[in-house]
Amino acid sequence: MNHNQQSNEVRHDDENSLSDFLASLTDYTPTIPDELVEHYLAKSGFQCPDVRLTRLVAVAAQKFVSDIAIDALQHCKARQAAVVRDKKDKQQRDKRLIMNMEDLSKALQEYGVNVKHQEYFADNPSAGLESASREE
Repeated sequence: MNHNQQSNEVRHDDENSLSDFLASLTDYTPTIPDELVEHYLAKSGFQCPDVRLTRLVAVAAQKFVSDIAIDALQHCKARQAAVVRDKKDKQQRDKRLIMNMEDLSKALQEYGVNVKHQEYFADNPSAGLESASREE
């Protein structure tokens, strides 16, 4: 078997795999609704009547958001582990994870997305409570 025949067989297998995958998207309901994906695709100037392509974009977006959330969680765990190491009393360790904007910003930065939040952005639940209690 020569090189051209092998490459044709590989290409044929790839086409079959792609066809099978696209066919499976017809029955798949992604987390991100088709209407939302179609809205943003249309807003960017792209229109395609094929629902499989819309769902492919939805799956890619879902994967992107999932990867960012996982990375932000890792940043959160690392940050909270550093706080526990600094504390003398490790018995009082709080096992709840509280993700903040700093964790999300670091994760997004790894993907080339720079986030700048306003000065009034509250990063913890008690922020702003002192000024609110004065107004009452």
